[in-house]
Order: sequence, then C-alpha cells, then structure tokens
Amino acid sequence: MKRIITLIVAAAATMSVHANSVLTSIKPIQLIATELTQGVSTPDVLLPSNASPHDYALKPSDVKRIRGADLVVWFGHDLEPFLSKILQDQATVLTLSDVENMELREYSGAHEDHHGHDHGSHDPHFWLGYKTTQQVAEAITNKLVKIDPEHTQDYQKNLAAFLLKLAEQQESLSQQLEPIKDKGYYVFHDAYGYFESDFDLNQLGHFTVSPDRKPGAKTLIKIRKALAAKDAKCVFSEPQFTPAVVESVVRGSSAKIGVLDPLGTDIKVEPGSYFRFRQQLADSYESCLKD
Repeated sequence: MKRIITLIVAAAATMSVHANSVLTSIKPIQLIATELTQGVSTPDVLLPSNASPHDYALKPSDVKRIRGADLVVWFGHDLEPFLSKILQDQATVLTLSDVENMELREYSGAHEDHHGHDHGSHDPHFWLGYKTTQQVAEAITNKLVKIDPEHTQDYQKNLAAFLLKLAEQQESLSQQLEPIKDKGYYVFHDAYGYFESDFDLNQLGHFTVSPDRKPGAKTLIKIRKALAAKDAKCVFSEPQFTPAVVESVVRGSSAKIGVLDPLGTDIKVEPGSYFRFRQQLADSYESCLKD
C-alpha cells in the first residue's frame, strides 16, 4: 500500500512539472511558447492581455505564480521593469534580450524629446519581427530541452513545424502588403519597427516612443500638418490606450483611423494563435491603407 501511494505521489509530481510549468511575462511570448510546447504542456501568462508591461505592478498572487513556475520567460528590464527584482532569485529564467546574437532593432537617437526617460537602446517588440521571432523560438526550445529532456523530440518537432509555418506566412504577408507599402501612416507608439522593416512599410512617425509618455505638443502639431498636406492615409490607435488624442488630431482631415494591437489582446491562446496574431496585424494595415 505504501509503495502504491509513493507511486501516485511521484506520478502527480511528474504531471505538475509538465502542466503550466512555463510562465511567460506577456501574451505575445505566450503565443510563441504555445506553438513550441504542443503535446507537452500549456504555457501560462503573467499579465492580463489588456495590461501594459510598461507600467504593471505585481500582486501577491503574481509572485506566487512566478515562484511556482519551472521556467519564466520574459524579455528583460527594458520591457518589463516590474519583474527585474523578483527574477533575480528565480531558479530558471530565460531573458530574451540576453539571447546570443539577437538581432534587435536599435532605436534611433531621436529620443531627446522625452525628457531623458529611459526606454533602453533596443526595441523590445521582437515578436513582430521575422528573424527575431526565429531566434526566440530557438532559444525557448533549447531551454525547454534543458529543463525537460524527456520531451526533447516533441520540442524539436514543434520548433521545426513553427519555423516552416513562419517562413510560409512571411511570404504570404509580403504578397498581401505589397500593394500598400508606399502609403504613409502614423502609429500611436513606436512598437512596429520589426514588422514595418520586414515588409518595407511607410511609417511617417509616431505619437510617442512609449505608451507611458503623453505625446508632446510639437509632435501633435507635426502630425496635424502632415495630415493637412495629405501625406498620411491612416493614423493607427491601439486598444490598450484611449484613442481620444488620435481622434482629435485626425479631425478635419481625410485620414482614416485604424487600430493596431501589438499584444494580440483578443486572440484566443491555442495552437496556431501566433500566426493568427500576425495575420490580424497585416489585415489591419491593409484595411486602413488600401484605396
């Protein structure tokens, strides 16, 4: 009887390691991890999808979930500063900004307008880029194999399928966005550089570098002038932030208002969801910029 109980406890412990053992900081990382853990476990996410990582405050329940995770995956201090201190004591952490040879986009020097507010020197929105997403998927897979070697084949098979689908979608989105790549537009915050660079899109500027900073008066005047001159066909807001400032700037011009969601707020997390997220982004660009 004692041996049976021991076996049951051991089996339960094994199951708990593979169920919800991966905790990601934000939803886009969860979407990528979901593709890589298929058939093994279901990654969890720390932030609610309508919360911004730029100004989130940890709750006691969040701390408990972090401490109970076998692996925590986050970008790093530049995107989730609220995690910096607590993750110093965490056993297994993958900091994506530290991944070797990560081809992160460097921010231009035009950040003086923001009163020395430090957003880091590199763009953290890697999940919108083709090459950076490949690199992150490989880094997550390598870490999963290390902490759970028993499922090495599953993780490697999932990675191969993910990279193949990513390459196919990249080609498909390139064809979809080709007709609108010369159309000018403004975005709410400087989050889309990887995606725009991949598809050679014509972003004219942004309201703010980071959503925790209000747009400056000079920036708003500049955008109004560009809209009056009909340089921009569309101005994009984001669902996480009030579009009032966008609506006031666009008022009286012929520019349309679109919505870009850099966090995939309304995407259901399941296999294939990362690809739906990228498709939704491409569709948003296309619908606002097409004639």
